[in-house]
Amino acid sequence: MKLEWKTCFRVGVSVFILYLCIHFWPAVAALLVKLLSAALPLLLGGGLAYVLNILMRFYEKHYFPKAKKPFAHKSRRPVCLLAAILTLLAILSLVVGLLVPQLVSCIQLLLSAVPTGMAALIEWVEKHHLLSEELLSSISAVDWKAQIGKILEVVTSGIGNVMELVLTTITSIVSVIVTAFLTLIFSVYLLWGKERIGGQVNRLMDCYLPKPVCQKIRTLCSVLDESFHSYIVGQCTEAVILGLLCMLGMFLLRLPYATMISALVAFTALIPVAGAYIGAAVGAFMILTVSPVQAIVFLVFILILQQIEGNLIYPRVVGHSIGLPGIWVLAAVTLGGGLFGVLGMLLGVPITATIWKLLKRDMAKK
Repeated sequence: MKLEWKTCFRVGVSVFILYLCIHFWPAVAALLVKLLSAALPLLLGGGLAYVLNILMRFYEKHYFPKAKKPFAHKSRRPVCLLAAILTLLAILSLVVGLLVPQLVSCIQLLLSAVPTGMAALIEWVEKHHLLSEELLSSISAVDWKAQIGKILEVVTSGIGNVMELVLTTITSIVSVIVTAFLTLIFSVYLLWGKERIGGQVNRLMDCYLPKPVCQKIRTLCSVLDESFHSYIVGQCTEAVILGLLCMLGMFLLRLPYATMISALVAFTALIPVAGAYIGAAVGAFMILTVSPVQAIVFLVFILILQQIEGNLIYPRVVGHSIGLPGIWVLAAVTLGGGLFGVLGMLLGVPITATIWKLLKRDMAKK
């Protein structure tokens, strides 16, 4: 095999760049962190655009699909894009409106119940002679209500310079607002001209990459889109059904916080395998502040509902659309959650499904 000088030059440059990255890794890592931080609105905008694109495509299919008038054709994209944004905002507002007010009242109820609970605990300890009389008298003399008030005062007032705390808070709020605004603008720009941007990317690939590489990249993007689309639509549909069944059952059993806990269970059900159990644990803790018996009833109800959902609802709604066996779903959620937290749980399943489908295709060819 004859080596050309261009090949040797490319290999030498690649090895030299790799050496620089290893030798100056702290500086390279700091640069990568800065680049990632600067590109965060763009990355979030891309993710938001993908979710909005699912809603927008749904609306575009039903917005005068057979109309041939120029007005219907020109207005399809802006009307459907606006409808997708309003739909997503309505869903988020509904979830926040259901969760936040009752969560605040639950925390207030829990804080108000601490003094009574401590008094009952001290009485029980004194009855069974578990502590000495001197220690019991000192604990009994504590004004728990006043102590909780002091703790809350310290938390709300902050530690250190008040002006510094205010400036830090204002800076953080402004940063979040700017990031959210840039994310929305970038996602709207992507969706408005997605066909044009896609054509530009295809022409760029055709100009600078070999045809086999372009074909592999397009196949990878197609499988990724299929996996993520099936996963998002299936999980959202299944979460809505699970939340409605949970709310109906809690109303029939006369359990407290029905709407809030049902919304929480539906929202956490977007995380596969473990999500609904996380919502159930938080819901049981909230019901525990009202009645321990009702908390046990709620846990039994959730276990039954999970069996129905796992054996009947999930296979029919999501089915085998993702194309990933159950053992690999569990492995993807476990590894993704351990490495990247909740985001890893959400993205682990479709990414693993993509790898699984590509491996099956490659094995079928061989």
